[in-house]
Amino acid sequence: MVLLKLFITLGQGIDTCIRPLRWLALLMVLITFAIVVLRYAFNTGGALLPESVMYLHGAFFMLAIALGIRDNTHVRVDIVYSRQATAQQGWIDLVGHLFFLLPVAGFVVWVSLPYAQNSWRILEGSSEVGGIPAVFLLKSLIPLTGALLFLQGLAAIADIVQAQTRS
Repeated sequence: MVLLKLFITLGQGIDTCIRPLRWLALLMVLITFAIVVLRYAFNTGGALLPESVMYLHGAFFMLAIALGIRDNTHVRVDIVYSRQATAQQGWIDLVGHLFFLLPVAGFVVWVSLPYAQNSWRILEGSSEVGGIPAVFLLKSLIPLTGALLFLQGLAAIADIVQAQTRS
């Protein structure tokens, strides 16, 4: 029971940390607007602003993936799920998280960690002149996303088990 509460609290903590990232979408729009104004009104540009939009886009979507699990808004193949009672939906979610989400998230971390570590080892930078010299940060989002998915999957499993034991 203590472990369930720990995982549920962990999921809420992830939610609290990730939800403010929604503001990155507005920041991307503003930077894109600035790029257009600079390019067409002042006939100038560079690699820094377009790359910053790419970095923000990567951060926004990679880190927010876990919220799809938290809010149960992720994509699923809905053949029988919608016709089931809430208790049966919980069991389907439990099996899906245990046998699909956790192994895939663990695999993502496992295969992407060396990739990110190599990038950190050489402090990989942009291939563009004047670009952001921190590609290693962008590549670090891949194992971080896998870890967040794994932890959010544990929190979702804990939520399901707690709901199933109440009914």
